[in-house]
Amino acid sequence: MIRYDVADAVATITLDRPDAMNSLTTELKRALLDALRRAADDRAIRAVLLTGAGRAFCAGQDLREHADNLEAGRGLDDTVRLHYNPVVELLTTMPKPVVAAVNGVAAGAGASLAFACDLRVASEKAKFALAFTGIGLAPDSGASWTLQRLVGLGRAAELMLLGEPLDASRALELGLVTRVVPADDVMKTAYELAARLAQGPTLAYAATKRALAHAATHALPDALALEADLQDECAATRDHREATRAFLAKQRPAFTGE
Repeated sequence: MIRYDVADAVATITLDRPDAMNSLTTELKRALLDALRRAADDRAIRAVLLTGAGRAFCAGQDLREHADNLEAGRGLDDTVRLHYNPVVELLTTMPKPVVAAVNGVAAGAGASLAFACDLRVASEKAKFALAFTGIGLAPDSGASWTLQRLVGLGRAAELMLLGEPLDASRALELGLVTRVVPADDVMKTAYELAARLAQGPTLAYAATKRALAHAATHALPDALALEADLQDECAATRDHREATRAFLAKQRPAFTGE
């Protein structure tokens, strides 16, 4: 269900149900949450790369399992609260940068997972679809929060209400993805980006994620106050001292994440 690989301080987490376009069963959602917690808790991991096996990133909820739950009278089986919400909260709050390698279709909750990552590298064959209303559901997995912060409220409403798929070039134009590359290059490009981040000042990246999330929902005075606190914390790190020393010596800093 999940592949977990580590190299260069990057944890690569791969959704591994290629025959089902990596659609999300309860088992896969639990495995994904476990893998993300493992990466978040491991101090040796300094960046995370999330992708899917085969021709899809993630097609969203497994509708066969969902239909069985409906037939049995279990409805959504509380999967939003038990599975999707913890995964998205961990992606957005993890004190490490998370890169999505969107290798193909990202639909419904699959698109939401990509939007919850910090950066998104998309294959030129990738497609995004907010398919919730098409099956009579509201958005979940944080899409109502992440999407409007990426593209604005009006565009988010359009994408969610109409549910029309976006190709990679249009997603790049709207700011949904960071880069679009040929299909054969998506994993290489995304991994290089994650590895670059893993060699950087990871505590400063964590502070940046906190500052952005806080500022999105608070007034300017509150954002300024948190920025001051975060700067105090970062100024006390070894990475800041090393970067200052290296700048004065006209050298490249060697960051350790401390």
